[in-house]
Amino acid sequence: MKLYYLPGACTLAGHIVLEWIGAPYEAVRLGHDSLKTSARQAQPGGLAVPMLEHTDFALTENMAMLGYLADLHPETGLLGDGTPRARAEIMGWLGFLCADVHMAFLPIFKASLFLKEETLAGALAENAREHVRTQLEQLDARLDGRDWLAGTRSVADAYLFVILRWAVGMDIGLYGLDHLMRFARRMEADPAVQAALFAEEGIPA
Repeated sequence: MKLYYLPGACTLAGHIVLEWIGAPYEAVRLGHDSLKTSARQAQPGGLAVPMLEHTDFALTENMAMLGYLADLHPETGLLGDGTPRARAEIMGWLGFLCADVHMAFLPIFKASLFLKEETLAGALAENAREHVRTQLEQLDARLDGRDWLAGTRSVADAYLFVILRWAVGMDIGLYGLDHLMRFARRMEADPAVQAALFAEEGIPA
């Protein structure tokens, strides 16, 4: 398997899951100048991230990619205990993180994509921070009395870790979110997470 990644991007979730399942893989670092604007057009020579290649098969959407990796290794339990209900719950949380929380970060990462006037773009980014904070509070409440989003460790937890790193990096912070902070510390202590971070960024968690 081959994972194409961009340091700091959501590709870290796939990197963590690859370490969790213990399958051999190659990680290929990309720069912004190597990327296509549309993941749907991703092919070597004009790539998008995240992208996973496995034999003659390529995936460019995180939900599909993380689900695929977990399905290849059901013994890891990263999609639950094999029941439809457990899988649905995990995919529901993964969908929330991918479609709701991740998308809420976009005006923070690049507000000018939405508004060209600098003052308005700044206000948009600040509103987005407040929205992300509300979502983080929902996730914090979910982890009250739980170590993992769905009760046991899953692909959704790898993605949540990415979200939390963004929150810290974008000055949203985790202050007052004790359950998320506890989760982040446990993830940072995980050797697989440390290996993924070292591979992508050259630094420990």
